Amino acid sequence: MAKIREIFTSIQGEGPYVGTKQLFIRFCGCNLHCKFCDTDFEVSKSKEYTPAELIAEIEKLNEKFTVSLTGGEPLVSVDFLEEFLPLLKNKGHRVYLETNGTLPDNLLRVLRYVDVISADIKLESATGMTLNLDTAKRFFALGSDKEIFAKVVFNDNITDEEIKNSVAIANEAHCEIILQPEMKGNDFAVSAAKRDEVFEKFYNLYKKVRLIPQVHKFMDVR
Repeated sequence: MAKIREIFTSIQGEGPYVGTKQLFIRFCGCNLHCKFCDTDFEVSKSKEYTPAELIAEIEKLNEKFTVSLTGGEPLVSVDFLEEFLPLLKNKGHRVYLETNGTLPDNLLRVLRYVDVISADIKLESATGMTLNLDTAKRFFALGSDKEIFAKVVFNDNITDEEIKNSVAIANEAHCEIILQPEMKGNDFAVSAAKRDEVFEKFYNLYKKVRLIPQVHKFMDVR
């Protein structure tokens, strides 16, 4: 069984699929504690599902979805996902995994069922936690056979070394980097000048980079 905080349909507000309709399944629990996290995945507000029960909830909507597994960190619930994802794929849905990119062994267990991977590169300047460069490189290398992109949340404290490391990680999967300025509520926590500067520093090292804010916050949707 897995603890699910919420199930809802909305538009994807981040990354290259921004503006597309998805079904979101928010898992409880995370192996990290990022300073900028504003997501409510409180376990006490959750409901437990078996894989079959969660499939039944999705099938009530009578639509084929791209299903965004988000959280929290979905890969913490990898035992559940190993049972759930084959059922989900058999029903004709696509699987879009939103992950913090720190659990490569768990990813390997469910990789065959995943269509798109949105994987974070966690910067110490933004999260307060030290990035394990080898783990991140391994995660992205494993995901390179899939459609994968790197999401980098940054603030004014980002360093040139973090930019260099982020590019090195993305190179493992030859994937696009999505730069996402940190936000405080619905406002940017990064100045326009700093956003431009960071983008140019990334672009000078790696051409597959885009600057995309959290669009859903401007549209006042989840």
